[in-house]
Amino acid sequence: MAYPDLVDGEDLMNVNMSAAVSVVIPCYRCSGTIARAIASVAGQTLVPAEVILIDDASGDGTRELLQELSLQYPSGWIKLLPLKRNVGAAGARNAGWQAATQTYLAFLDSDDAWHPRKVEIQLAYMQSHPDVALCGHLCRQLGSDAGDSPWWVVDAVSPVQAVTFAGLLLRHAFVTPSVMLKRNISMRFAQDVRHMEDHRLWLDIVGAPLPAVKLMVELVAVYKPVYGASGLSADMWRMERAELANYRNLQCTGKISYLSMRLLQTYSLAKYLRRLAIVHVLRRN
Repeated sequence: MAYPDLVDGEDLMNVNMSAAVSVVIPCYRCSGTIARAIASVAGQTLVPAEVILIDDASGDGTRELLQELSLQYPSGWIKLLPLKRNVGAAGARNAGWQAATQTYLAFLDSDDAWHPRKVEIQLAYMQSHPDVALCGHLCRQLGSDAGDSPWWVVDAVSPVQAVTFAGLLLRHAFVTPSVMLKRNISMRFAQDVRHMEDHRLWLDIVGAPLPAVKLMVELVAVYKPVYGASGLSADMWRMERAELANYRNLQCTGKISYLSMRLLQTYSLAKYLRRLAIVHVLRRN
């Protein structure tokens, strides 16, 4: 399927003044960063209709903080969804997905933040290309000392790349806080998977097959390294095992052959060893 090479400036004229977007933010012991994440949503040039905060059984006062923060914004804009037990990011996002009411769904992590024009630009593309089910974009990696408003100038006219199943098998196309998708698609995050669950979902969507694209513009700030940092990405071997399991799942469901699975797993292990070497060098320096 062919897609335009550019996000046309005229797309922006087609966006309704009220953004039909539900924002889903899983929250687990995130008191130090969640205010920044919410503020980045409220500061959008096109503000989403609702924000859903899922407290993943933090048990440390996170729920009370979320309640306090919700009072700082218009009534009803923030919806709090407390979970009785910890289910991980995949389960928390699924719970938020179920509670969402808008046409489009966008994900944000509690320790990251959106560029002010993220919703304006990405929703414009999605509304102008209704066949597209999944859309991501580039991110900018920042240090934890970057401040709350490190925003850079972006151009609404940006190259667009089609995301293919073959391409997703070889590399991760985008980070989860960059993703906007149609709420009514049937796939969900694998409920019992705590690592690489996002990559598995993108593979399920594109392999369905449903059209997906990547906007080549940086619209999210990620305040940690992609791997080797705190949180889930610190446990690199578990992440690697999850990626290997994703390929095995594709083979079991008939999406790829056994030989392809083995080749992809070998390639993945080679990348893993390279990441280990990089992290080792960084930590020594």
